[in-house]
Amino acid sequence: MSLLNIRIVGDPILRRKAKEVMEFGEELETLASNMVETMLENDGIGLAAPQVGILKRFIVIGLPVSEDSETRKIFTLANPVVLERSEEKEVLEEGCLSIPEITEEVERAVQIRVQFQDLEGNYQEMTTEKVLARVIQHEIDHLDGVLFIDHLSPLRRTLLRGKIKRLQQDQAQTAREA
Repeated sequence: MSLLNIRIVGDPILRRKAKEVMEFGEELETLASNMVETMLENDGIGLAAPQVGILKRFIVIGLPVSEDSETRKIFTLANPVVLERSEEKEVLEEGCLSIPEITEEVERAVQIRVQFQDLEGNYQEMTTEKVLARVIQHEIDHLDGVLFIDHLSPLRRTLLRGKIKRLQQDQAQTAREA
């Protein structure tokens, strides 16, 4: 397994729509392992393939099994599609590994029904709520080139512009030094 480079806001790949996963097997399993390792190393709970520079509709999620547990329940979803969203919405703080050190309140459906394929290509469906539903919605947004800051009001986005510009400059400086 190896750590992958997480793309930071401003990287054009984060704004592109990912392509459907067509091949299942060892390559996808390796990608899943590397993405999970990268997500955990960076203290994330979700990671989409475009965030590591791969334009595939693939996400990994790692939720703690309990509040005081180091153990995570890992989910791998290829080609996820939200089939239904509850009318009930909830506003909670979100962050993103591609927009480090910035968190904002985002409104999302409390419950969703999602269809996806597992690592073998088998179709699955699940209904989920609360944190898992939120993370799935956040990560599917990445697959469509949408960042959580796009859900903010124009005023909030304007107020964050300076912080985001500094993140982009820091990333550019790090890339030049590498």
